[in-house]
Amino acid sequence: METVEWKWNSRDGIQMYARNWKPSDPKAVVVLVHGLGEHINRYHHVAEAFANANYAMQGFDLRGHGQSAGQRGYTPGYESLMDDITDFIADARQRYPGLPVFLYGHSMGGNQVINYALRSPQAIKGVIATGPWLKLAFTPPAAQVMIAKLLNNLVPSFSLSSALDQKALSRDPEVVSKYAADPLVHDKISVRLYTSIYTNGFWALEHAAELKIPMLLMHGASDKITSAPASQDFARLAGKIVTLRIWDGFYHEIHNEPEKADVIQAMVSWLDKNL
Repeated sequence: METVEWKWNSRDGIQMYARNWKPSDPKAVVVLVHGLGEHINRYHHVAEAFANANYAMQGFDLRGHGQSAGQRGYTPGYESLMDDITDFIADARQRYPGLPVFLYGHSMGGNQVINYALRSPQAIKGVIATGPWLKLAFTPPAAQVMIAKLLNNLVPSFSLSSALDQKALSRDPEVVSKYAADPLVHDKISVRLYTSIYTNGFWALEHAAELKIPMLLMHGASDKITSAPASQDFARLAGKIVTLRIWDGFYHEIHNEPEKADVIQAMVSWLDKNL
């Protein structure tokens, strides 16, 4: 497996970090969109497993995340996130001409890839979403949501701590300790990013029946961060085009659970069936 790192600029001039994991004879490419506060190199083990199955994977640190520039946890708007994915898919097509392109997103990234699949289905072969932030696993206080919407109009870059419960990421204590010690991880979220993801999670549920491309949708049944029932609702509304799998007892990062090999193999098997 060959790995390559590079930088590229978003349409509004943000310098972005990207990485590509390439097997010797790829049969498709998977474009990764990571979650809030983290970065793509936390998915190295997933990329290795994909490469062993002859799938290339490439991803970029979202604006304001990891090794990409920009205010931590901020986006000027949801369309900027969609544009970044569009431009990165174009890069993947240049690197792998003629190969199918799949999108893979986790948590906040799951929200983005689901929305992307609904808005631009012609651009990709299919989509994998794990633990997507369609809704949170808890109901935010109505006053908090109202204040966030107000600040979004007044000072959209205003940021707060995400107050993430790190122990809810995985049942593997090593995963939790590595996350806590990772200097590229942050806990910031701006009111603009929060309201963008919050609003478009509901939008995706409202438009689920319009999905036109295959989707693998997986969630940990014991996820305390994002809502597994919301994923079940999306699958029910979208119909048979969605393959739904709920992993009993699993926490938020199903790809980082002790049984991660089974989770990754489920993704590979789905990719094989949908080439």
